Amino acid sequence: MIPSSVPPRLILASGSAYRRELLSRLQLPFEAISPDIDETPQAGEAPQETALRLARAKAAAVASKAPGALVIGSDQVATLDGLQIGKPGNHARALEQLQLMRGRRVVFHTALCLWDSRVADPAHAAQVDNIQVFVDFRDLPDAELDAYLRIEQPYDCAGSAKNEGLGIALLDNIASTDPTALTGLPLISLTGMLRRAGVAFFGT
Repeated sequence: MIPSSVPPRLILASGSAYRRELLSRLQLPFEAISPDIDETPQAGEAPQETALRLARAKAAAVASKAPGALVIGSDQVATLDGLQIGKPGNHARALEQLQLMRGRRVVFHTALCLWDSRVADPAHAAQVDNIQVFVDFRDLPDAELDAYLRIEQPYDCAGSAKNEGLGIALLDNIASTDPTALTGLPLISLTGMLRRAGVAFFGT
């Protein structure tokens, strides 16, 4: 922990409205800056490795332009039978994803990185964690899946289902150590990282 009488600048390295809403729950002042990085998985890379690498890369990219700041990076990779399920991008691909996942268990890897740019050595600047969320999808007919997609249009969401919205009706069970991890920012892990970095909660 680096003691300081002045709270460090806090930056969320993301353009995600979902992550901004989650971070705002902590009632800490922060900025959101979208990192400019290539999010393509590398050949032979395990899903959790992809998530951790990208969370760290996002935080590092923004931290390099924000000396003295604490930068939060996060990335999520959904997997079925060990294979990555990305953001669908359109209706047809989203329907294919939901058809593939119905009646099945999908594992979401939500990686988190807190980069402390006050630390001079990059090898010691980052705290990282990977939270796994196990999601059981209901076995629903095509008509319901199609209707859901037309209502919510979750085409920017890995796995094509927003649990914070109507997508919760597609799910049968969610199991995780952190209930906010599925939405994209594990707040239990993050608050622990922030405390270790010297951030005070509750005015203490």
